[in-house]
Amino acid sequence: MSNIYKLYLVTDDKQSISELCYVVAEAIKGGVTMVQIREKHGDVRQFIERSAAVKQVLEGSGVPLIINDRVDVALAVKADGVHLGQTDMPASLARKLIGPDMILGLSVENETQLREAQELPVDYLGISAIFSTPTKTNIIKEWGIDGLTKAVKESRLPLVAIGGINEMNIKEIADTQVSGIALVSAICHAESPKQASEELLGLMGR
Repeated sequence: MSNIYKLYLVTDDKQSISELCYVVAEAIKGGVTMVQIREKHGDVRQFIERSAAVKQVLEGSGVPLIINDRVDVALAVKADGVHLGQTDMPASLARKLIGPDMILGLSVENETQLREAQELPVDYLGISAIFSTPTKTNIIKEWGIDGLTKAVKESRLPLVAIGGINEMNIKEIADTQVSGIALVSAICHAESPKQASEELLGLMGR
């Protein structure tokens, strides 16, 4: 099976629904392998509406749709999976609710969380933040290249790197053999999300 985590698009909740659908449609043409809808404003109805719209865009593409934080939204739109943060519902409970087949991801922000997550019923771990970023102000730890390299060796679960990654440093991140790289601004705010995705994949060199 090809690596679904390879180029992982996380959406920008400040974009309108039409911008969001445009970015996703173009990014999958450019080779994005997974899409996560992230909404931080807490309006569940809007979250469902935006997720359902993106689900239609992804129809037939084979690219999985992941919902950030909200198991209820993931179930409501029949998404392919859900991604939890450390303060969200416990992973073991989420797994019971979503069943064995949906993809379950969990963010880890330090070595202790990384170790503890190895025993949880999750499919992959989002490791953050690799570098500090303006979108994430409450960073616990900046892993850096050395920390990421070490984490990749230690984790039996696939890792997806996120945080401050762009065309300048993506090659270095890919060289750690991390399973996937997640991006927000580098794709969402690109003039051509399709071209940006193609170029980022090219820079990853694998």
